[in-house]
Amino acid sequence: MNKFDPIDDIKVKTKQVVKKVQYDRQVRTYTNLDDLPRGIASNQITEGCMVLEGGAFRGCYTSGVLDALMEADINLRTTIGVSAGAMNGVGYVCGQIGRSAYINLKYRNDDRYVGLQAMRTNHGIIGFDFAMLELNKEYPVDMTRFNAPNRDFIAVVTNCKTGKPEYMKKGVCKDIIGAVAASASMPYVSQMVEIEGQPYLDGGCSCAIPYQWALDHHFENIVVVRTRDIEFRYPEEPNHNAMICARYLNYPNLVKVLEEGDMRYNKQCNELEQLRNEGRIFMISPSQPIDIGRLEKDTSRLAEIYYLGYADGKRCVPSLKAYLHRGDRNDL
Repeated sequence: MNKFDPIDDIKVKTKQVVKKVQYDRQVRTYTNLDDLPRGIASNQITEGCMVLEGGAFRGCYTSGVLDALMEADINLRTTIGVSAGAMNGVGYVCGQIGRSAYINLKYRNDDRYVGLQAMRTNHGIIGFDFAMLELNKEYPVDMTRFNAPNRDFIAVVTNCKTGKPEYMKKGVCKDIIGAVAASASMPYVSQMVEIEGQPYLDGGCSCAIPYQWALDHHFENIVVVRTRDIEFRYPEEPNHNAMICARYLNYPNLVKVLEEGDMRYNKQCNELEQLRNEGRIFMISPSQPIDIGRLEKDTSRLAEIYYLGYADGKRCVPSLKAYLHRGDRNDL
């Protein structure tokens, strides 16, 4: 029986990112867009489930990891994502290397994408109409590849009435892009998104890291991409916040899951460590803490986080391939 530690490379602390970051402080736009990795992933598919945590603009880390994995022909058949993880998951299923990073680094400080104009258009802090319609003219999403039957995609959303997570699957949900928008609609700063008559918000409200879905569906290969380092935990105390109660007065179940979110997240982190130690999952997490705001404006920081993910992804490719192919006859 072969022995290996599926996270050996992930524990190595990254002291430098892959590339030197430059940006224009006046327009707050990253200037080295042409240096970002670009390309189309191969059609080679590996059985397994890619699980993507959210985290708003910490998701730039996930973009880097996924670009590195696509360049290494690691394209898992099933992808499930929460919030920013769902948005990154679309690019992963489409096989569009560099697209997610390009959009975030070029348009983070365009208020049609994030800001007042987005609030006017979409009644939320993120302008999904701009992202999916206007930006699609410049850098189209490959919907033909996204809708192909050889890849599954699930966006996790929170039902505001029940407070429970729901799993919107491509090909089953009638509006999967609407489900992605709902999954990334952050509480407090976004309006609820209605899908088939039900109000939804950010999947992270009820399920920050949807690895349990992958376990429940009996996947042998489960890769979890985190946006927090493995040591991170929230303070262990209920989040009794008057603003939560006032904002969602008519949604008591939603209030409950929001108040308990930090403790639920810590429990998930502990469970993930146990599963990783057992070799049941392969976990990729930031090799150094990511200390930015959820709506970070500094594109130099976002670029650093992207390249940190890209470096971590590149570093873990050998051990990840060993994990994914540990049952192959050639490995015996």
